[in-house]
Amino acid sequence: MQNKLNMAKDTVGIIVGGGPAPGINGVISAATIEAINQGKKVVGIIGGFKPLFDGNKDSIINLTIDDVSRLHATGGSILRTSRDAPENAKQKFKTLMATLKQIGIKYLITIGGEGTLYMANWIEREGRGSINVVHTPKTIDNDIPLPGGISTFGYQTARHVGVELVTNIIEDARTMGRWYFISTMGRHAGHLALGIGKASGATLSLIPEEFTEQKVSIQKLADILTGSIIKRFSMGKDYGVVIIAEGLAERFDEEELGRCENVEKDEITGKIRLPDIQLGKILKSLVRKNLHDMGLSAPIVSMNIGYELRAANPIPYDIEYTRNLGYGAIRFLLKGGSGSMISVYEGHIIPISFTEMLDSGGASKIRKVDINSETYEVARKYMIRIEKEDFEGDRLKHLAATAKLKPEEFRSKFYYLL
Repeated sequence: MQNKLNMAKDTVGIIVGGGPAPGINGVISAATIEAINQGKKVVGIIGGFKPLFDGNKDSIINLTIDDVSRLHATGGSILRTSRDAPENAKQKFKTLMATLKQIGIKYLITIGGEGTLYMANWIEREGRGSINVVHTPKTIDNDIPLPGGISTFGYQTARHVGVELVTNIIEDARTMGRWYFISTMGRHAGHLALGIGKASGATLSLIPEEFTEQKVSIQKLADILTGSIIKRFSMGKDYGVVIIAEGLAERFDEEELGRCENVEKDEITGKIRLPDIQLGKILKSLVRKNLHDMGLSAPIVSMNIGYELRAANPIPYDIEYTRNLGYGAIRFLLKGGSGSMISVYEGHIIPISFTEMLDSGGASKIRKVDINSETYEVARKYMIRIEKEDFEGDRLKHLAATAKLKPEEFRSKFYYLL
């Protein structure tokens, strides 16, 4: 790439925010090629928004067709990315806007999830008339509410890679006669955990949406998993794999969580750092105690998958998808468009106004898993977990005997899970 910056009026700038997701380079590639073909200069901003807040123009590089022509099939981000923002972002926002102006950026493409969408809206609102902004939806969490239920880019690849990993782990579990508790990404929604679990044929998946209570009891999750292990024992199976959405940890009562593990919060946001919570490890300890109290045991391994998915080479779905988004972003901007996110719906590349994507407070709306949908019903039908019919007749007797409990004791311990 060219390191020497060539300033030009009506320059197209491209910036990436948030965590990696497969397909970022596809957007960069398609947008750069189309913009240059339309006679525009293109620059990339290295390292997300932080350099702009700092007024650092050294982070700006020229992009050419030769630089990007074969990027669409590669993972990661040639512009890197970050979540870093200064504590005094409001005060330094003027520096960010001044830096964009000094670079000569007339058109800005943001690539990211909810946080980047927030920034895109902020820049567009403050720079109205001087800079046109368009956003492309990136997150493996799949939690941005796009029309027609279309996924955010990167999700399909992340699920695909996740399914390959979990399929191998299921075979290991069967071979070794053990259980795996696997937590995966998804702060606000359980799409990724459910998608991986459903497609791989995992024993069960646990997602935040299935719990209607404001605070989710860690012990309740442990009891659900204990019930599944007992049910598998009753079927003559001594192994299984559970997929757990990390967002469940955000719903835990902090006092209860603190009794299980030391909880650290992010210094800037004050939120619990979900990747740092050993969710599988906590549940493994509680489930082992449950089983021990009944005179049972099962080897359990806890692990996380997530970082392995984010920078994978995109599958063809996301390659095609991001090429559409990059092209559509440039077409929209050069027609005078601004303040919208680009999506694909029924074969058409369409803009969706930021006002439709954000709530009254300016935060991104979140797409949750619809637990009343038929697709979720299918997922539940193929999970092995305690259900209402397990508390009737011979089923209850068989499960209770497996758990070394009397039927009334089994009912007392597990019926509340329904």
